[in-house]
Amino acid sequence: MQNFLLYATTVLVWGSTWFVITFQLGSVDPLLSIGYRFGLAAIIMLGFLKLRGRLNARKFTWRQHGYIALQGALLFSLNYWLFYIGTSYITSGLVAVIFSTMTLMNIINQAMFLKISVKKQVLFGSALGLIGISAVFWPEIKGMSGHESVLTGIGICLIASYLASLGNMAALRNNRDDIPVLESNSFGMAYGALFSFALVFLTGRAFTFDASFDYIWSLAYLAVLGSAVGFGCYLTLMKNIGADKAAYATVLFPIVALGVSTVFEGYIWTIEAVIGMGLVVIGNVIAMTDRRKMLAWRRHKA
Repeated sequence: MQNFLLYATTVLVWGSTWFVITFQLGSVDPLLSIGYRFGLAAIIMLGFLKLRGRLNARKFTWRQHGYIALQGALLFSLNYWLFYIGTSYITSGLVAVIFSTMTLMNIINQAMFLKISVKKQVLFGSALGLIGISAVFWPEIKGMSGHESVLTGIGICLIASYLASLGNMAALRNNRDDIPVLESNSFGMAYGALFSFALVFLTGRAFTFDASFDYIWSLAYLAVLGSAVGFGCYLTLMKNIGADKAAYATVLFPIVALGVSTVFEGYIWTIEAVIGMGLVVIGNVIAMTDRRKMLAWRRHKA
């Protein structure tokens, strides 16, 4: 039940952030907005650790801090920066499709870096879900064919997805090193924000801020729910059930994003979208079902 709630929260929260991010695009450089977002999230989470009496950075070695910083740079900075750049070439719907490939990337990276065997059941369910997501956004993909900028955007977003997957591997490595999820997230977001601010400074970008209501409320939403709550649930889920199954949330949350777009942006459902959503649900059931428990249930019924 706990894993289901973590899974549902991750999907719902991250699914809504795609629409909220549009309020962040404007006068403030995307890299700076990312720094603000994770800087604010880090302050909130470090404050929570302080209240719980768990704020003690010295209990981690320099090597552990290095891996936490690596997690922060990959998961809370660079990948988001590239996604923002990618969205200037292609629409957010196609970006969501590409980000869903992180499911397969996690499966491969787990086997490569952490020596975790690939389960055929999860691989099949994830592949089925990716086909479903592609069907949902097929009209959008088809409408973009023939434009050179599409290939540029796809390439940038694929790199961003792979960086996010590497960030997941760093997070799993930190979990194996007995670093609690709350601590690795809190310090990781702080490192990610500092990394973003450093890049802003080194690349000569201007430090600006948008004091408009839309920018401030969307920043607060992304920092509190999208970052502190969302990543906390996702990385805890990843620790509980593995990166392969947890990453399936990245296949489902574009469906939530599509629902939000239907309400606020007038998205019109097509037959491809309905079929695709059905494939996503079926793939989700296949990937998340415990095969041993299912076989035991069948034997019991027999």
